[in-house]
Amino acid sequence: MLGYLFRRALLVIPTFIGITLMIFTLTRFVPGGPVERVLLSMQMQGSSEISGGSISVTEGNNALSAGQIAELNAFYGLDKPVFEAYVDWFGKLVTLNLGESTRYYEPVIDMISERLPVSLFYGVSTFLISYLISIPLGYAKALKHGSLLDASSSILIFVGYALPGYVIGVLLITLFGYQLEWFPMGGFVGDEFDDLAWFEQIKDILWHAILPLTCYLIGDFALLTMTMKNNLMENLASDYVRTAIAKGLPFRTAVRKHALRNSLIPVASHFGNSLMFFMTGSFLIEVIFNIDGIGLLGYEAIMERDYPVVMGIFAINAMMLMVGNILSDVCVALVDPRVKFGD
Repeated sequence: MLGYLFRRALLVIPTFIGITLMIFTLTRFVPGGPVERVLLSMQMQGSSEISGGSISVTEGNNALSAGQIAELNAFYGLDKPVFEAYVDWFGKLVTLNLGESTRYYEPVIDMISERLPVSLFYGVSTFLISYLISIPLGYAKALKHGSLLDASSSILIFVGYALPGYVIGVLLITLFGYQLEWFPMGGFVGDEFDDLAWFEQIKDILWHAILPLTCYLIGDFALLTMTMKNNLMENLASDYVRTAIAKGLPFRTAVRKHALRNSLIPVASHFGNSLMFFMTGSFLIEVIFNIDGIGLLGYEAIMERDYPVVMGIFAINAMMLMVGNILSDVCVALVDPRVKFGD
């Protein structure tokens, strides 16, 4: 297995370079960047000044000269060819230097670190709750196929699978936040969070988290539950399970020792892919609930053309996705005894 992991780790390098090169190139050619934002701001204000520099615009003259625009391009690092600029950015990236935001002029790594605990809270909670509920529920639905439990839960699962999380978020906020006022309209904590005792702070976090967690859970929960049920039913109809039962092995023992383990293989393959969700969450759900996590940060960066933040978040996503794929292979190997990694 160590040899396999080493080869997969080596493949991560060229893949990561290709993904980051594509992301960097796209951000350079997408219209509307920091220079355009400065020009637009100057035109709207009538008179502005670039702090720390000599670029200024006076009343009645909103256009910058070619030399001033060149200074702006140099200031934001847009004066170099794409590949040369990518090499400089990638060299900083491997040292965890993600650059500086062109909107807030703060280090990108600090901005991500500040919001990481919020996204981790929702990511880890979603992961644990979805797996702890969906696997037992899928197991019960397969054994009691066609029962009232199976039919009633299937309705909820199909509705949840059909509706995107952000649509459910709007419905939950409208009903439970605005009309009934049972839960807050958004945010991670309340305005008086710092003045509360630690136990009250935990209650405040959980109270704010109920509606967003419902939106986060609905998609993964539905997919994992149906995956578990369908694969378990398929394995229950297999010859090896029927043979084990024919030899005198009790039905539930045959399910636990034989069918269940094989049914967990597709679920295990999904395990590593959840790693990326730990960091970023959902852009739209965080926007709807005004949760100050990495998802909201990424959405605002895209809308404001804050390319260093966008590239930093996408680079982290790419790395987490590739590491998650390796973890998925390891999880499948642990569950499926037929899988052997050659050294």
